[in-house]
Amino acid sequence: MRGALRTAPWWLKVVLVYLGARGVSFIILAVAAYHAGESPWSGARPDYLTFINRWDAGWYERIFNGGYPDTIPRNPNGTAQPNQWAFYPLFPLLARGFNAVTGLPWAEVAPLVAGLAGLAAALVIYRLFAVVAHAAPPGTALWGTAFFATFPISPILQVGYAESLSTFLLAASLLLLVRRRYWAAVPVMVLMCLSRPAGVPFAAVVGIHLLLRWRSRRSEPLGSRSAAGGLVLFAASGVMAFAWMGIAWAVTGERTAYTDTETAWRGTGLVLFKPWFDAGVQLAGPFFGPLLPVLLVVVAALYLGSQSVRRMGTELRLWCALYMAYLFAVLDPQSSTFRMMLPLFPLALASAFLSADRAYRWAVVVMFTLLQIVWVVWLWQFSAVSTGQAWPP
Repeated sequence: MRGALRTAPWWLKVVLVYLGARGVSFIILAVAAYHAGESPWSGARPDYLTFINRWDAGWYERIFNGGYPDTIPRNPNGTAQPNQWAFYPLFPLLARGFNAVTGLPWAEVAPLVAGLAGLAAALVIYRLFAVVAHAAPPGTALWGTAFFATFPISPILQVGYAESLSTFLLAASLLLLVRRRYWAAVPVMVLMCLSRPAGVPFAAVVGIHLLLRWRSRRSEPLGSRSAAGGLVLFAASGVMAFAWMGIAWAVTGERTAYTDTETAWRGTGLVLFKPWFDAGVQLAGPFFGPLLPVLLVVVAALYLGSQSVRRMGTELRLWCALYMAYLFAVLDPQSSTFRMMLPLFPLALASAFLSADRAYRWAVVVMFTLLQIVWVVWLWQFSAVSTGQAWPP
């Protein structure tokens, strides 16, 4: 049996790894559902499909059923209320297409689409890792894919969230960029930017990538067709980075429709970088608190400069660095921050590069699986904290 698996095609190995990981996550979610109390979405001990159809899945369901509002709902003081415009359209649109073909309701079709997109992401991630790790020992790309499939927040790949679809499109865009297939990357990137907000850091990666290629054009000739494709990809990425904001503006007639909606959950407007320092003050007080974000940036920079990360190649390393910078600029750090780290999946390959020892690699898989339990029990269940709020996943 082991010999047959060893000689099996790469895609079968990836499918088996992914399905095994999702089976474990299913058990974790199902057990958590059995012990779950009453919530705004259901009574106590909901069934599995009811249990996973909460938080952001509910917002996508609203889009699935009725689309987006024509105006931004606002409080009496004029601040925006949470609404569908904070959520990108591709995932519910794709679920709607599956619904038209299969007749399945949202509660069934959403995890189906998410799970299939997660499988597609695992397959493309393996190919991306294989291209980057071509000089590494055999199996390194598969172990990196296994780390992705078992990552502590990987249960999100099988619930009605857009993360699995966005990850698939991001991995495909990065693979095409690494292979210098710029023209083919354009439509994939467009879809990616309609699934989740990733256009700003991706456009920056493309821009720096092209500058580096221009500098090395003597050793690596840059043909006119390739140069044109790269420039089109860069320009299109820049446009798509802000396309959803423009669509929200065009439909609602309000220029700040998207940013007002996106910050509605914060209760404050968008101020770059400030929420991280505010969080630091809340955690460590007014003296040491402002130092925490600085320390976080230093640690991230040291890690990105480590040997295992450098082995990922320029594009993947650039993506991780610029996506981290993007999160630091615009994100309000809270419990959903863990989920926002999924686009850093290339670091799974860096973790596989760290050691080829099987004991180490299995230890990582076991640790990630145990942390899935922590994430699901802590965040996926609805349990009010002292403020009367609950922590969303």
